[in-house]
Amino acid sequence: MALLKVKFDQKKRVKLAQGLWLMNWLSVLAGIVIFSLGLFLKIELRKRSDVMNNSESHFVPNSLIGMGVLSCVFNSLAGKICYDALDPSKYAKWKPWLKSYLVVCVLFNIVLFLVALCCFLMRGSLESTLAHGLKNGMKYYRDTDTPGRCFMKKTIDLLQIEFKCCGNNGFRDWFEVQWISNRYLDFSSKEVKDRIKSNVDGRYLVDGVPFSCCNPNSPRPCIQYQLTNNSAHYSYNHQTEELNLWVRGCRAALLSYYGSLMNSMGAVTLLVWLFEVSITIGLRYLHTALESVSNPEDLECESEGWLLEKSVSETWKALLESLKKLGKSNQVEAEGADAGQAPEAG
Repeated sequence: MALLKVKFDQKKRVKLAQGLWLMNWLSVLAGIVIFSLGLFLKIELRKRSDVMNNSESHFVPNSLIGMGVLSCVFNSLAGKICYDALDPSKYAKWKPWLKSYLVVCVLFNIVLFLVALCCFLMRGSLESTLAHGLKNGMKYYRDTDTPGRCFMKKTIDLLQIEFKCCGNNGFRDWFEVQWISNRYLDFSSKEVKDRIKSNVDGRYLVDGVPFSCCNPNSPRPCIQYQLTNNSAHYSYNHQTEELNLWVRGCRAALLSYYGSLMNSMGAVTLLVWLFEVSITIGLRYLHTALESVSNPEDLECESEGWLLEKSVSETWKALLESLKKLGKSNQVEAEGADAGQAPEAG
């Protein structure tokens, strides 16, 4: 028994074809939107690629770009099919391919749904790549004279100013790296020598942060050196006083920014997916309604359209059987090829 059977007359078939034609062209516009969102996300990720550890984060934008292009292609083709469906002579050339096209549409909808899920689930991998990338970026902050790394100081400073953040997890991360280049250290100074000797790795570590960590909203002039030394500043206690630095780490700031972007893109992609599913269902009804016309010469006759020719369980069993037959036929062909090669080897 057919699933969700609906009766169609000529007027209903024409309205269905016209409605699907309009929906397909609207879906082409939606595909352009998905493509644009993927392109925008890719540009935003490339802007901060210096503080990201790998290219895994580009999977989502690349997928959105690809699905946007495929959406435009498939829906343009479906719009043409719906337009030709109003003319029996033009529809005849599409008839042999329509069932295969519907299968491709179902696969496309499945992939689109998975891409939408990836937009929501990518937060974990993005967090790890930001953690490693920011750590390396802070380590190379001082290498202003090293080719390939001379831009890192500017990148980190602009990042901290734009996102109002400091360090990887917080401003104390700068206490663990030498962010001042040896070029600007006076090695004849006793203080510099003592600090370098006191460190196992021979690094010049200070309880200070770069200027880009300063919060301009603070009424007090920025304190960026000797942050843990209360006696170095008047009326200052680093444990109780609110520091005039950005408190939030840059990993949390970037994660929040990109997370909100991808959540919005995931929601848009899910809406487009629902729209695509409704178009695929409409195409299936149009296909079966035109196939079940008893007299093709009588355009006014009634026909029936359905979603599945059999029930869900019967359709699933038939699919499994066809897959088993396909597997057996491939096995027989392989055995036949082996048997043909055996006499030649003898």
